[in-house]
Amino acid sequence: MNDGGMAPGSAAQLAAVRRDIAESCAESGRSTDEVTLVAVSKTFPAEDILPVLQAGQRVFGENRVQEARDKWPGLRQRYPDVELHLIGPLQSNKAREAVALFDVVHTVDRPKIAAALAEEMARQERRPRLFVQINTGAEPQKAGVLPEEADAFIAQCRDIHRLEIAGLMCIPPAEDVPDPHFALLAEIAARNGLSGLSMGMSADFSAAIRQGATHVRIGSAIFGHRPSPKEA
Repeated sequence: MNDGGMAPGSAAQLAAVRRDIAESCAESGRSTDEVTLVAVSKTFPAEDILPVLQAGQRVFGENRVQEARDKWPGLRQRYPDVELHLIGPLQSNKAREAVALFDVVHTVDRPKIAAALAEEMARQERRPRLFVQINTGAEPQKAGVLPEEADAFIAQCRDIHRLEIAGLMCIPPAEDVPDPHFALLAEIAARNGLSGLSMGMSADFSAAIRQGATHVRIGSAIFGHRPSPKEA
């Protein structure tokens, strides 16, 4: 930290990521307006996020409802135009806070969550945009709907819970080439009439942009080393 409380290099790293996104869009024949950068600020304290806010970034991703609840109200008082995305797993007992806090939820992945969100959105009269998480690698330890069950689950969200689904999200297996997973997500989205594709992180966002990503979730390339829970 410097004496201004800024995380060294974060504003410069944000600028570098934006340049890389612009280059990837140009190579893919896409406009940068088609790709939203979600700066993943999970585990970082408010003082590390401030330089990125000061540099103009307004879309941020958090993994945990309780962390966002503790960290973002004060930041939002200073930057009321922030858009906050939940990119981590959601428990049904956190649906009330999630609907109140977040503008976008990327991790709708089972009927119980869909039902809880629908109930809270009706109660609060607040409608965050929703993405269904697809487990493209069918990894048992990872959340998300299996690809072969995606169409039925999207239909259930729409027809039973009356939820408007904005798009799909995935996290490919770390050891796999990501392109086939991104292509699969795009294929599922297309046949369900969905335009949103939340895919791509620091290591693979260029591939995601090639495959049509509308949201890329980038943390370490902007914020650097992620503190462990003890460090945080």
